[in-house]
Amino acid sequence: MIAKYKRVLLKLSGETLGGEAGTGYDAATLARISSEIRQVCDLGVELAIVVGGGNIFRGIYAKNLGIERCAADYMGMLATVMNAIALQDAIEKTGITTRVQSALEVESVVEPFVLRRGLHHLEKKRVLILAAGSGNPLFTTDTPAALRAVELRANVLMKATKVDGIYSKDPKKFDDAVKYDELTYEEALEKRLNVMDMTAFTLCMENDMPIIVFNIRSEGNILKAVTGEKVGSIVRTDK
Repeated sequence: MIAKYKRVLLKLSGETLGGEAGTGYDAATLARISSEIRQVCDLGVELAIVVGGGNIFRGIYAKNLGIERCAADYMGMLATVMNAIALQDAIEKTGITTRVQSALEVESVVEPFVLRRGLHHLEKKRVLILAAGSGNPLFTTDTPAALRAVELRANVLMKATKVDGIYSKDPKKFDDAVKYDELTYEEALEKRLNVMDMTAFTLCMENDMPIIVFNIRSEGNILKAVTGEKVGSIVRTDK
């Protein structure tokens, strides 16, 4: 088995770590994802992971509690640091060396994000787990995923989700929803498809960063995406 991409940025939602419940941590899910990451690393792939925090803290909680938006966003960033540490522990149990870097400075726990250091970790085949988004409020984790993918010179951004690709409309609500296996950036814009938030999508388009959207709940999909098998949907310059 041969990897199609040498360096990959994987965007994992926090809800993924919570398994079916989508909250807290699910040991079986953490073990499964870590095992798949080990398989990817065994192919020589350099892997960076941006992790969200939705299993611990979501914007809806802040709204219900009356917490101001920026304060809530910083709370969410701290939740991603917790998730990064949990993911680090699970991955290292498979024998893979990792490093966690955070856009917020919590140096007694994890490294601060330094681009050159991050690139060095990847070159040394360490899995790089990136926490705290971009360190700025008012952005979803899509934007730092796109930003880090470009900064770290990844070959592709892989967005792991709860659905198996990009659809014309929500497949859970509409039976006539159409799945797109391949799209150009322009087509995704014309069809007003919700691939990523617009800031993140524009970053990818301007830097010719392919985006693969796939279902993380289907076992083996990370490896399939890395080796170029048809899985989920891909957005790129040309079909």
